[in-house]
Amino acid sequence: MLVQSVSVIGEIDARVARVLAEALNVDEADVTPGATLRGDLGAESIDFLDILFRLEHEFGIRIPREELFPEAIFRDDLEFVQGGRMTDKGLAELRTRMPFADLTGFEGDRRLTAVPDLLTVDLVSGYVAWKLGRGRPAPVASSSAP
Repeated sequence: MLVQSVSVIGEIDARVARVLAEALNVDEADVTPGATLRGDLGAESIDFLDILFRLEHEFGIRIPREELFPEAIFRDDLEFVQGGRMTDKGLAELRTRMPFADLTGFEGDRRLTAVPDLLTVDLVSGYVAWKLGRGRPAPVASSSAP
């Protein structure tokens, strides 16, 4: 059963890579798991809508924009962001909104400007697997609250 699970995940990864390469007009070889959508692959705001549409079509799923790309939610909420950094409450909210994401690397930094770096190819693949109920669960992050 583990082999089947790994092959399903591999199939999802390959399909996501193809979708991202087509949407962003980049070579599929550049679409590596750690590549960030904005920084490495050059995605712009309009591209995210195209990516959502293509993923929905490819996998037969419905993707609310704020579910996969929630960064705009935190921009003006003082409970979530103070001094350009995400608060404990903001981080907890991000975990709630993105249960498929590994946020362990973000915990120590928390700069709002670092949120786009969370949007990697691997995150998108993990999201699709999670949405299809075949997901790779994200590691449980430790709480940084005292």
